[in-house]
Amino acid sequence: MLLPWSPPCKVLCRSCAVMGKLQSKLKHSTYKYSRPDGILEERIQTKACQEYSPAHVDTVSVVAALSSDLCVSGGKDKTAVAYDWKTGNVVRRFRGHEREITKIACVHRSSQFFSASRDRMVMMWDLHGPSQPRQQFSGHAMVVTGLAVSPDSSQLCTGSRDNTLLLWDVGTGQCAETASISRNLVTHLCWVPQEPYILQTSEDKTIRLWDSRGLQVAHMFPTKQHIQTYCEVSEDGHKCISCSNGFGGEGCEATLWDLRQTRNRICEYKGHFQTVTSCVFLPRALALMPTVATSSHDCKVKIWNQDTGACLFTLSLDGSGPLTSLAVGDTVSLLCTSFSRGIHLLRVDYSQGLALREVAAF
Repeated sequence: MLLPWSPPCKVLCRSCAVMGKLQSKLKHSTYKYSRPDGILEERIQTKACQEYSPAHVDTVSVVAALSSDLCVSGGKDKTAVAYDWKTGNVVRRFRGHEREITKIACVHRSSQFFSASRDRMVMMWDLHGPSQPRQQFSGHAMVVTGLAVSPDSSQLCTGSRDNTLLLWDVGTGQCAETASISRNLVTHLCWVPQEPYILQTSEDKTIRLWDSRGLQVAHMFPTKQHIQTYCEVSEDGHKCISCSNGFGGEGCEATLWDLRQTRNRICEYKGHFQTVTSCVFLPRALALMPTVATSSHDCKVKIWNQDTGACLFTLSLDGSGPLTSLAVGDTVSLLCTSFSRGIHLLRVDYSQGLALREVAAF
């Protein structure tokens, strides 16, 4: 399998890193708009997409926003990269993992973040600190596939394919609680804002809500028909969204859940044709209605009406390969990672109605 950038390109990228961004290139992009009435409209446009110096030299697995202009990403090159996506410059590279980085979790309003890896380790870094990790967390027997930090950043919850969840004291690096459920192969973790609860998706098709006070299961959502790949909680903590694997349109969906009293399914978002890898709540400033976004192995990012499930816009990132992660950059921007073309900077455009454009790649 070829790397996303061939050796000659890497030489060029290194030489251009000093200058910041590379020359703009014309790209042909296909935009598909699914109207609420079910009619699919397709627009093909030629536009300039800024090519920045690449953040990574191999597949990018995950990206997370550290601030309104900085993101942190990780992937198969075993490196975590802090990147200024508004200027196209690498701010800093962090090396310490021995295998692919699988998850990144940023500490709210801080320069600190955590990285998890296939080397079974979790490391804590500081953007302004030393080159070595500030803290290391070792306790899993297999690849770490879940990573969530508490709202006050005092605790860290990690999950793995070894069927365990571990709760850590961030200050001491010591494991405080351990929980294990047979066949509970963790795929993602996220902490509920302002609550002692942790949401978890699993390969056993189950979504669990854990109480961090003793690390016990507080609630289990109705079992889905497909592996749950990712989860996200709304800022107010009232709702959560999960997504699933699938193929040929079977599965390949995202589901909105009530986290308050009933914890029932509210809405489903169906339209992808391959595994949905990531789902996020979009800032209210992005649209006149509540919206969510999803990314998939089918190379598409979709924006949905949160309440009705209608697909408002579909952006096809042709040539990107499977999309692996999605994160909100700021009030009008999304960051999307891909198998073949690194990280895509996407921007919401209202010039001709709600649309999503790729404006840069790095």
